[in-house]
Amino acid sequence: MSYASLSRPRVRMAPFDGSLLRAAVLLLAGGLVMVYSASIAIAEASRLAGHQPHYYLVRHAVFLGVAVISGLVVFQVPVALWQRAAPWLFLLGAVLLVAVLVPGVGREVNGSQRWLRLLGAGVQPSELVKLFAVLYAADYTVRKAAFMGSFRKGFLPLFAVMMLIGTLLLMEPDFGAFVVITTIAMGVLFLGGMNWRLFAALVVLLVVGFVLLIWVSPYRMQRIAVLLDPWSDPFGAGYQLSHALIAFGRGEWFGVGLGASVEKLLYLPEAHTDFLLAVIGEELGFAGVAVVLALLGWVVARAFAIGAQAARLERYYPALVAQGVGLWIGTQALINIGVNLGVLPTKGITLPLMSFGGSGLVANVAALAILLRVDFENRELMQGRAR
Repeated sequence: MSYASLSRPRVRMAPFDGSLLRAAVLLLAGGLVMVYSASIAIAEASRLAGHQPHYYLVRHAVFLGVAVISGLVVFQVPVALWQRAAPWLFLLGAVLLVAVLVPGVGREVNGSQRWLRLLGAGVQPSELVKLFAVLYAADYTVRKAAFMGSFRKGFLPLFAVMMLIGTLLLMEPDFGAFVVITTIAMGVLFLGGMNWRLFAALVVLLVVGFVLLIWVSPYRMQRIAVLLDPWSDPFGAGYQLSHALIAFGRGEWFGVGLGASVEKLLYLPEAHTDFLLAVIGEELGFAGVAVVLALLGWVVARAFAIGAQAARLERYYPALVAQGVGLWIGTQALINIGVNLGVLPTKGITLPLMSFGGSGLVANVAALAILLRVDFENRELMQGRAR
């Protein structure tokens, strides 16, 4: 070895993916601004909010603060500990879903019983179960790696557990969360090496199952009819979707200006939660929506890249967790975007990292903290091997 090579300073890589962190911060900050803009009229009209225009801004800022603190704590936990805790966390999630359905314990809002009151705050267990499902599905897949080609030993046990969770979610009802959690479990199994023929057959069965669930439910069938022609009943079942489409139409290329939305003035229901993207489209136009989609796309892409890097380092559980987080964020974002644009039937699914809602925000930030932890451990291992 030459003297020059000995004297050359070592290049120490960054502790984690800065571009992923920046994208997440931009989404969270943009969400804070847009939630305030979308919720002013709702807060001023609401007696529960005390007619204070900044009511939802303050609450969302508190949620964001709790989420960031939770994320900092979660980042300190090694991924190996998450693997050991995964079955217990998933069991905790199931218990919380049961508690939601207990009369007097669960809270009903807008016809759905999805909330618990804990420590003076509303908690939506289905949001936490999404994170627990990622951790548990990855752990199950690693433990059952030798049986991924077997329907009975590889797939059936996880399928039975997920159907139990799905049944609890449908009893709330929360069909959107059921779809997201099912996608997470199936996706992680496939990424973990499930036989592709078996996977394809199961996808077909799931599609048939989803169609049957819609077919036997009158209100879901009504949503499909509205999806095909929202203008057939613009003041009834098609009201929400028709106003979302009007918002996008008004926004055109560059929007009507921040704070200048008309649809948020009590025309568009759930403007600060499920239909936040429609307000973004109206105020910031196609350009604003494109930026949001690009940032979400980058988060998903980095999740899969970090997972692939972990797999190359033979860290299979962290790899599946990282890609499971990518599946979760990507699937939920696609559903929310599809609902806002009238491509999918209306569901109570929020836009990840942006929409108002404490449980969803905390769960999303915790998932990103685990993702950054996977990346951190990848880099530490590579740095150690390079020495």
